[in-house]
Amino acid sequence: MSEAKDIREQIRVNVLDVRRRIRDAAMRAGRREDDVILLAASKNRTVGEIIAAAEAGVAAFGENRVQEMLSKMPQAAGLDWQFIGHLQRNKARQVVGRVSLIHSVDSVRLASEISGRACAAGSRQRVLFQVSLAGEESKAGFLPGELEGALEEAAGLEGLVVVGLSTIAPLADEPEEVRWVFRELRELAVGLGGGSGPLSLSMGMTNDFEVAVEEGSTIVRIGTALFGPRLE
Repeated sequence: MSEAKDIREQIRVNVLDVRRRIRDAAMRAGRREDDVILLAASKNRTVGEIIAAAEAGVAAFGENRVQEMLSKMPQAAGLDWQFIGHLQRNKARQVVGRVSLIHSVDSVRLASEISGRACAAGSRQRVLFQVSLAGEESKAGFLPGELEGALEEAAGLEGLVVVGLSTIAPLADEPEEVRWVFRELRELAVGLGGGSGPLSLSMGMTNDFEVAVEEGSTIVRIGTALFGPRLE
């Protein structure tokens, strides 16, 4: 078997394993596997690896860097591309309208920029507001106390559709150590949802996604568990 076939087969096996783990975690929480979207975190992954994951049934791919994402899109057409990295306002124009969802809106100024770009294109951009729950300076996002006011401001932005919240938990030796982060985001979403229905929750990565699913995640961002260790 060639190296390329080996890689495709390993990714296929990995996708099946991750889906099984999502299903088992969802069942433990009284949820359905279909309640959770598997998003492949494809930063630094080759187009070949991305296509292999798509062939294995992964439909959504999340990129962290604008230029890297734009270079991959033409080579892997027809996929659901989402932006999951920190987005600078001066690069919003390159992302708006090209992705189905932006996970990382961390300021009202960025929200306004995205809305303006979407309005100029005659569209509306779906986004998630990123929340900083663990107090890490390296993690951008709204503080919980800022969120309600930010969402009220965003409600007046015609080109923006806020569909939920996202967060990134600190790295921990044991996933149970960060369960509280995912629980707190879910509780925030419940408090903000009102009568508009449940909000999307993007939370959980390779090292903690099962706990995140148990706590209500609707989108898990998985890289290493699908593709293997990443080469920086």
